[in-house]
Amino acid sequence: MEMPAKRAPGSRSPNDIDIAVGRQLRKLRLDAGMTLQDLADQIGTSHQQLQKYETGVNRISAGMLPIVAEAVGADVMEFFQDVGADEAQESSAADRLRAECEACLRRSKSEDTLRAMLKVLKALSA
Repeated sequence: MEMPAKRAPGSRSPNDIDIAVGRQLRKLRLDAGMTLQDLADQIGTSHQQLQKYETGVNRISAGMLPIVAEAVGADVMEFFQDVGADEAQESSAADRLRAECEACLRRSKSEDTLRAMLKVLKALSA
């Protein structure tokens, strides 16, 4: 059964944004090379609960987002990357690629790595 696109104001059921955040959570977890159990252990929840977040069955709380983001090496804003992608204001392929590049840069903690990434980007953009 398909979930309705819109929810009544005040509804505690997951909405389109919750579902998009869950999809992004799954992508970020897989990109980090983590299993459901790996991430669940790091954030102190069960793999079943984590799977419910990823599938949009349950909402992930605002307080849990930074914990999950840190565990997968992401920025909290990356969870909202695909929000509204189905609407008329879809971003172009170049915009999506640009956002993915920015996400990689934000994840890098090493100045040496960032310098190397900058050199590559400058060389490619010339």
